[in-house]
Amino acid sequence: MATDDSSSAGLRITDDAGVRTFIFDSPPVNVITNDLTKALFIATNEAADDPGVRVVVLRSNNPEFFLAHFDVGAILDMPAPAEPMTEPHSFHRLCELFRTMPKPTIAMIDGRVGGGGAEIAASCDMRFGSEHTVVNQMEVGLGIIPGGTGTQRLPHLVGRGRAMEIVLGSDDIDASTATEWGWLNRLIPSNDLEDFVYRFAHRLASFPALAVANAKAAVLASQPDPTPGLVREGQLFEDLVADPDAKARMRAFLDHGGQTPATETRMGAFIAEL
Repeated sequence: MATDDSSSAGLRITDDAGVRTFIFDSPPVNVITNDLTKALFIATNEAADDPGVRVVVLRSNNPEFFLAHFDVGAILDMPAPAEPMTEPHSFHRLCELFRTMPKPTIAMIDGRVGGGGAEIAASCDMRFGSEHTVVNQMEVGLGIIPGGTGTQRLPHLVGRGRAMEIVLGSDDIDASTATEWGWLNRLIPSNDLEDFVYRFAHRLASFPALAVANAKAAVLASQPDPTPGLVREGQLFEDLVADPDAKARMRAFLDHGGQTPATETRMGAFIAEL
């Protein structure tokens, strides 16, 4: 197995018989930083263009956290928009790469996933979890909204009403509920999850690449163009990032221990306490 170590950005990459794995490794809770976003953007474009890559698997080196969420400190530092948004922003484009690349993308989630991490996972073709999986879109509790595809992906995955419950409630969704609602494809016992995912990934990698790519493209053609919704989501997100109340809540989130294991393992309850 060849390995490309990009750990300085919190990302490691391995290859095995056509299956490329992105391993998130950014202690303590796998917060998504600007550096990780850039590394993922480069790695995802490379995987999309590499004929030797047949399937992409996303996983974590941390058994408790897949990806917690985007760095709230970085959101606080975002500049006020100079003009109205007219196209999807960079994080949207990253998520769209996972959705549209001509190779299957699989998120293996044996732990918590929230915020931007949940948006990346929702942009993958498939999501497999375990009894340890917990999903959270906590942004509204911070005074903002899911601004990286979340409001656009969830209605297609779980339906409008359940999407509203996830987005507006900012609460933890357990693995059984996430599976029942369709956010997870399947719930696999934690001890069996890795074997299941890689057995399936290598199965897909063994099939004719053009047939796999065209099948994925045909399924995607059944869905409407997400661009207008992404632009609208991005604009609404940017409007809120500049809001004083949102800034105060995000600072309170960090001041009271946000982005540490003690709070991130109880995100739903923690958000309600702000």
